[in-house]
Amino acid sequence: MELKATSLGRHLAQHPYNRVRLLSAGVEVSGEKHEYLIPFNQLLAIKCKRGLVWGELEFTLPDEKVVRLHGTEWQETQRFFHYLQQAWQSWSEEMSAVTATVLDEQVAKIREFEQQDKWLKRSDMAGWRKAIHEAFAAQPLPVPRLEEFDNCQEAYHFCLQWLDNSDAQRQKRNAQWSEKMLKQYADFFNTVETSPLNPSQAKAVVNGEEALLVLAGAGSGKTSVLVARAGWLLMRKQAAPEQILLLAFGRQAAEEMNDRIKERLNTEGIQARTFHSLALNIIQQGSNKSPAISKLETDTTLRHKLLIDVWRQQCSEKKAHANGWRQWLNDELEWALDEGDYWKDDRLAGRLASRLERWLGLMRMHGGAQAAMIESAPEDVRDLFSKRVKLMAPLMKAWKSALKEEGAVDFSGLIHQAVNILDKGRFITPWKHILVDEFQDISPQRAALLAALRRQNKLTSLFAVGDDWQAIYRFSGAEMSLTTAFHHHFGEGDRCVLDTTYRFNDRIGEIANKFVQSNPHQLKKPLNSLSKGNKKSVSLMPETQLEALLNKISGYATADERILLLSRYHHLRPELLDKAKTRWPKLKIDFATIHASKGQQADYVVLMGLQDGKDGFPAAARESVMEQALLPQPEDFTDAEERRLAYVAITRAKQQVWMLFDPENPSVFVEEFKRMGVPVLRKP
Repeated sequence: MELKATSLGRHLAQHPYNRVRLLSAGVEVSGEKHEYLIPFNQLLAIKCKRGLVWGELEFTLPDEKVVRLHGTEWQETQRFFHYLQQAWQSWSEEMSAVTATVLDEQVAKIREFEQQDKWLKRSDMAGWRKAIHEAFAAQPLPVPRLEEFDNCQEAYHFCLQWLDNSDAQRQKRNAQWSEKMLKQYADFFNTVETSPLNPSQAKAVVNGEEALLVLAGAGSGKTSVLVARAGWLLMRKQAAPEQILLLAFGRQAAEEMNDRIKERLNTEGIQARTFHSLALNIIQQGSNKSPAISKLETDTTLRHKLLIDVWRQQCSEKKAHANGWRQWLNDELEWALDEGDYWKDDRLAGRLASRLERWLGLMRMHGGAQAAMIESAPEDVRDLFSKRVKLMAPLMKAWKSALKEEGAVDFSGLIHQAVNILDKGRFITPWKHILVDEFQDISPQRAALLAALRRQNKLTSLFAVGDDWQAIYRFSGAEMSLTTAFHHHFGEGDRCVLDTTYRFNDRIGEIANKFVQSNPHQLKKPLNSLSKGNKKSVSLMPETQLEALLNKISGYATADERILLLSRYHHLRPELLDKAKTRWPKLKIDFATIHASKGQQADYVVLMGLQDGKDGFPAAARESVMEQALLPQPEDFTDAEERRLAYVAITRAKQQVWMLFDPENPSVFVEEFKRMGVPVLRKP
């Protein structure tokens, strides 16, 4: 059956198509020079329209394409449209039964996936979406028409939900599954640690994403979550003990974690390691060598002697180098040097030794050739940095020679070697799950080791627990953006927040949280306290009141309550403490720098030294060009790390914090605390 335009209609319409023919499962639209075949499985709609004189047929195709036939006699157009519509609908009804079968099969597969007793990962969704697209492509009806058929509608909408809102659907389903797990395994969550896990801790433990960042505020139970996570993987048979790698930053932290796992999980199969011991293990397994750690890494006196000896030799033998060092120490560090052979000054050498150690350590951590190191420096300091690197070159050469002579490696060399062995495939990682403690302290070099492990096994999950509010080790190479931009560096995944602190009261929490979040670069998160405080839980006081304060505390502190005195620098330890054992024999008083206090807690904290200027807090920036070029770029926010340091100090306290300041020369932080409503006490 066919329909043609009239002679006059064809002449006046001046259209490429003037004839349409009905086929067994489609139509053919043609003209003098053009022909267009439209199968029913590509046809979305047919419209019959009447113009002033003639009829018009309009065929709608995918991608908003429309084919029109003009100039046909109206009654003939109606008659053809009637037969065409009937044939198309009859074909469509028959095909809808086939389509319904295809869609129902896909729905059954999705339902089966949904019912699986496991967390649905983001990466799973790519496979789901592909399967749905393939199901749509495998059906005879065009997808936009599926709304028209009662036998297809429900299944189509179900597939469409998972296709268009897959992440929302996944989150909804995972939330339901998590609640089910928390109920089903309530005994595990109640007994895996000495105290039952709270809902936010338990939800972090069951979260099965491949890259998961757990933000654990001060006192929120991060170690409990790490132990429980390891226990969960074992209990659910997601991993054998030897397939779980737990990483800590210090040997003591790793040993404490091992003791806790052995006690709580009753297994010795999971071994917490430091990054350096992990690197050593990879080198031993991947090269059949067992490198010794250099004595230079473990003996500070030996290390300083090597560096100072080489520095002195360099200055005495080459006048240009002596002048270069003089300029460096004068201009950047503002040190006053003797005229003549200034390098012979033992006091200067003692002061410089730790700086040389630090600069050399940053160069070793960076690794690679000096040219590449210089090229990677910010452009505005590159020329000056190049001069400094050339002055450091003899020390680097002497360091490498000492290692070679000793037949040993240093810590930076360990990690570089381990990454190299992994990338060459000489060590095959046995770990399916990597759990990292104190993740905010991670450096680019350590992050490279994690990345190398995960490149080897794409299914290796990373469970990182840390707190960007407590990132205080940039000076040793830690890069906070590895935490704040976690998924950019470690792939798509999820973020959980441990929202309850068991350490401090709500007043300490209110002040500390508000203070640290003044920096917009810090991740926003809730941290709720279980106990109530009062306005005096955090207070400011003149520094002259320290002895009076300790006198007062001695009147009510119990024998088991700890008082922790904190300052920015170790040399600011108050002389008053020398007589503390006899002056207040029943008080448990300790002193620490704020950095050293990380991980500790006390009933009462006294933060000292809130003053401006030399030895002040916040400390004035003292970086040389070496730090500027080799350390991670600081945030664009004044005193960002010093602010986090104050947060760490305040959150060591369970009950009360006193911040001692110099009324004549107060720190800029003092005024900010006052604006936040922290009271200023004249005396305790």
